[in-house]
Amino acid sequence: MRTIVAVTGASGAVIARRLLEELEGEKHLVISRNGALIAAHELEGEGGRSGPEVLMGLADRTYPDDDLSAPVSSGAHPFDAMVIVPCSLSTLSKIACGIADTLVTRAASVCMKEGRLLVLVPREAPLSAIHLENMAALAALGVVIFPPMLSFYHRPTTLEQAVDNVVGRLLNILGQENSLAKRWDGPGTS
Repeated sequence: MRTIVAVTGASGAVIARRLLEELEGEKHLVISRNGALIAAHELEGEGGRSGPEVLMGLADRTYPDDDLSAPVSSGAHPFDAMVIVPCSLSTLSKIACGIADTLVTRAASVCMKEGRLLVLVPREAPLSAIHLENMAALAALGVVIFPPMLSFYHRPTTLEQAVDNVVGRLLNILGQENSLAKRWDGPGTS
């Protein structure tokens, strides 16, 4: 499977990092300018590398967000899915309005026009009526809107366990078997 992972300017670089660590197949990465700034802060100093370097080290190919001639900007380029994690509400709004002025928004547009799986992981709160309308419009077009909401039935005791559950659920959407997401089996399960 070939997957584009895009990181935009919202908190949640740790989710992107964990997804890139666990995602199987060929991984293409695009980081927006604001995504790089936030990743630098949230993943600061991991292994002596900057946040964007940490993410780039987990991908097979990386592209700058202003490279609209990158292979992933074309419907002729074979890829199976795209996950924007985290997805800023500005990016989500541009996608909903058909604005394709960056590689992230162009690749998302390609996903939609080619009928490929597009998953947006919005990480901002609270949501305005405009945000909700944009999400509803995209969902009606087949885009998966996946806010990384915490669940507690698996009784996480660390931030890593909570992130793993979110990432496992993302992997489930992408069709990848994993043991990160704890499935609900009823009360009393763990």
